[in-house]
Amino acid sequence: MHMNRRADKIAILILNWNGKKDTLECLASIEKIDYPHFQPLVVDNGSTDDSVSAIRAAYPRVPILETKENLGFAGGNNIGIEWCLRKKAEWIFLLNNDTIVAPDILKAFLAAAKEQPKAKILGAKIFRYSDPNRIDHLGGFWNPKIAEFESNAFGEIDHIYLTDMQKVDYVCGAALFMHRSVPETIGLLEPRYFLFWEESDYCIRAAKAGLEVWTAPQAHIWHKVSASFTGGKPHMHYFWWRSRLLFLSRNCTPQEKKELYRKIILPELWKSFRHLALRSIQQIISPTPDRHTKLRRYQAGCAGAIDYFRGKFGNCPSWLVKK
Repeated sequence: MHMNRRADKIAILILNWNGKKDTLECLASIEKIDYPHFQPLVVDNGSTDDSVSAIRAAYPRVPILETKENLGFAGGNNIGIEWCLRKKAEWIFLLNNDTIVAPDILKAFLAAAKEQPKAKILGAKIFRYSDPNRIDHLGGFWNPKIAEFESNAFGEIDHIYLTDMQKVDYVCGAALFMHRSVPETIGLLEPRYFLFWEESDYCIRAAKAGLEVWTAPQAHIWHKVSASFTGGKPHMHYFWWRSRLLFLSRNCTPQEKKELYRKIILPELWKSFRHLALRSIQQIISPTPDRHTKLRRYQAGCAGAIDYFRGKFGNCPSWLVKK
């Protein structure tokens, strides 16, 4: 696995955080890629297990960059993107560690880039690891009626009508293939996101700069969906709310933001805080495990919104990741 001058130089960037088993499986699938000129790279995001030693023992030729602290998805990937640019990679493939890839994935991405030369960000067809023919993501579009992005073909069984490339507003960061001109033009991922919405922000910024975003349906991966949030851990809701509000502040005009807050954001926040108060009372009067779980989710979402308004970013509060 190496890069040379005879073909497009591709760097595959894998971010690891206490995910030794997933990362090793991902690297094993990368070994089977049938495109000869690529370089895998692991960025370890401050793991506290033995991830680094295990990965280094199994794949001694794969470079590992150690951040020594958890910088989040955006911050960790930024370290890797800078490395890829220094190594003169023509294309940079951001790949979640909890995935496996098809052997022809790089050839499929390059064929898609040739088919649509203005496409500088391409997204894979992402299948569910646990249900290998069911699509989890294939690009998406911004829906101002709900102030969220909606994913194409979410939960659908793969079908022939899902094989054509499509220009989209964003593609999922679990498998994002981009030309080096993207970071050279718009810079790196916004590190304040930490988790969620960072790839949406990046794709919107790229499109505004004339770098088009397309799906590449022939490029296939299988994703262990939300492996970092098994069981619906409450910090998922914290980051989702905080990052959503940050996205609106960065990508909407003052008038758009005013309307979205009036029609969607403030009513949703009011509902969340009301539910938080109700669940708290219920848990005091008649505690149950189910009520405790729901209470922590509302606590997390409300805390995420509050921290956004306080300007507090970085990792989530420690109480959110405690049992």
